[in-house]
Amino acid sequence: MTRTLDRLIRPKSIAVFGGKEARRVIEQCDKMGFTGDIWPVHPREDEILGRRCYRSVAELPRAPDASFVGVNRQLTIEIIRDLSARGAGGAICYASGFREAVSELADGNDLQEALVTAAGSMPIVGPNCYGFINALDGALLWPDQHGMQRVDKGVAVLTQSSNIACNISMQMRGLPLAYIMTAGNQAQTGLSELAIAALEDPRVTAVGLHIEGFDSIEALQRLAARARELKKPVVTLKVGKSEAAQLATVSHTASLAGNDAVSSALLERLGIGRVDTLPELLETLKLLHLHPPLKNYDVSSMSCSGGEASLMADAGVKRKTVFRALKDEQRRPLRESLGEMVTIANPLDYHTFVWGNLEKQTTAFTAMMKGEYALNLVVLDFPRQDRCDAADWNTTCDAVIAASKATGAVAGIVASLGENMPEETALSLMASGVAAFSGIDEALAAAEISAGIGTAWVQPAPEPLLSVASEDGDILTISESDAKAELARFGLVVPMGKTATTAAEAADAAEMLGFPVVLKGLGVAHKTEAGAVKLNLADRQSVLQAAEAMKSVASGYLVEKMIAKPVAEIIVGALRDPVAGLVLTIGAGGILVELLDDSAILTLPTTPGAIAGAISALKIKKMLDGYRGGPKADIEALKAAVAAVASYVAANASKLEELDINPIMVLPEGSGTVAADALIRRRK
Repeated sequence: MTRTLDRLIRPKSIAVFGGKEARRVIEQCDKMGFTGDIWPVHPREDEILGRRCYRSVAELPRAPDASFVGVNRQLTIEIIRDLSARGAGGAICYASGFREAVSELADGNDLQEALVTAAGSMPIVGPNCYGFINALDGALLWPDQHGMQRVDKGVAVLTQSSNIACNISMQMRGLPLAYIMTAGNQAQTGLSELAIAALEDPRVTAVGLHIEGFDSIEALQRLAARARELKKPVVTLKVGKSEAAQLATVSHTASLAGNDAVSSALLERLGIGRVDTLPELLETLKLLHLHPPLKNYDVSSMSCSGGEASLMADAGVKRKTVFRALKDEQRRPLRESLGEMVTIANPLDYHTFVWGNLEKQTTAFTAMMKGEYALNLVVLDFPRQDRCDAADWNTTCDAVIAASKATGAVAGIVASLGENMPEETALSLMASGVAAFSGIDEALAAAEISAGIGTAWVQPAPEPLLSVASEDGDILTISESDAKAELARFGLVVPMGKTATTAAEAADAAEMLGFPVVLKGLGVAHKTEAGAVKLNLADRQSVLQAAEAMKSVASGYLVEKMIAKPVAEIIVGALRDPVAGLVLTIGAGGILVELLDDSAILTLPTTPGAIAGAISALKIKKMLDGYRGGPKADIEALKAAVAAVASYVAANASKLEELDINPIMVLPEGSGTVAADALIRRRK
């Protein structure tokens, strides 16, 4: 069910239920200058903070747009039921003791279900929720202090954590915050739905999410689609990188496709940026508040210190951002304005020859910004305001602002130490359209994330994720020979092979196929570790001896024609992620799976472009391209093999639990690929 949250988050009337927390909500609304009606509801008080108290929902003058319900959990359910019946616009449920406390309170689950039932079609946020701050309208359903001020436009930040919301509200970085929202238990309304409601406000420029767990994959896809339509970027801080994969599996695929890797692939597919830290989240939102997503990853940097230039260059090594070389037409004006002793490069150390000179700095910055970089940065750490004079630093700010306006280029000033960007200066820069960054790493993260969103948005919108529920039934592992036969029907190339039940039959099959051959024991998950695979068997006697050696662990044998030496071995697998459903993994295969930790995730359905991108992102791509004079691999055939696996997964989505093809032998260019091993686990 889609519920409108407009009345709840942009209310003209607010009802508050409870004692201390409800009083604080009124205090915060008054402090922020809320001009709508506020109606306290209390069983004994006659007035609170100069406002008449009502005894019940039924006594209220009319159905409130928003309600803060700050009473115990049992009474919360009753009030929510009454508000819903009255036609209220929505409510914040402050009380705890619901699903989040089920380990301590046995009735937690039951009460949460009762709360959702009581709400009916009325939106509720929580329980165990602090509420929200709307700094655009001065409307707060927030029972605590905060650091926000009224703004005309700004970003929305949403989190499941009330404490993190409090911390973000106290930021002194110059980021205009339009909304802070918390979601609590997300019993009915999740972060994604709240984010969509915030995006719909024309005064909101971008959205930041702190996510502990995805509430609904369908809602997340709706959020991404709406963000693309409205041209309002979404950035996430998704925690949980240390989590182990949720599924206990028997294949190598599981070791490559942990929850965090799948989360990153999912967000990238949707065009949602992902940052690693709270500071990165806020700094990225600054850039996105001021400017549309960047067109590419090209960045310029200027500073009056070689040390700062080196810090910037080193920070870029781990990023996709590129300090592209200067264009020829930039060099002359830079030389003329900066003098002969300055090395003209990017990053550029302009020394102190033009320090405090507005005209020359403006000329130099303008020349740099004419280089068509996506983002132009000037490193500038400000002196302490209580002890020093910042006049010359302000001159540099004026020069950056002037150059940015003259060229129309996107510009930012970066303090290498976050504390060296005064809030007053940051606010002034942001008001002039120049991003005020606190931290070099954070500034480059902002550039990378913004450019990533821009890159995604110029591509066609992604198809909806493959959404097929898993059928019931026991999970079984089919034989390697059957697995290969099924995959071959979808276009995957497999070796010529025959099955056998005895050593003699295996030897006969080898002679029929022609030596050399490979002998494998059937019914063994990890054949190499169990000694159930023997390569390059050149005659009948070798096959008989190998079969005898592995008969204690094997339920039968598979004899295959030996594959020619590959350029590289690749693993392609699939498993069912709890959030994203079936996903593909591609990476360095064979014995390199765990050694290299080299893999990429493909969410489904995939595209030829996504497959090519995943292959290009692998470390082993250097080997595929012909490392140190070696032969080039048949990359086109590898792409076709991955596409064949993706087709098989889509066609068997309701039954498939896990697939592991390790390795796919990638042969020299023009020679194709061959899947040497395959494991499939599926429902009966």
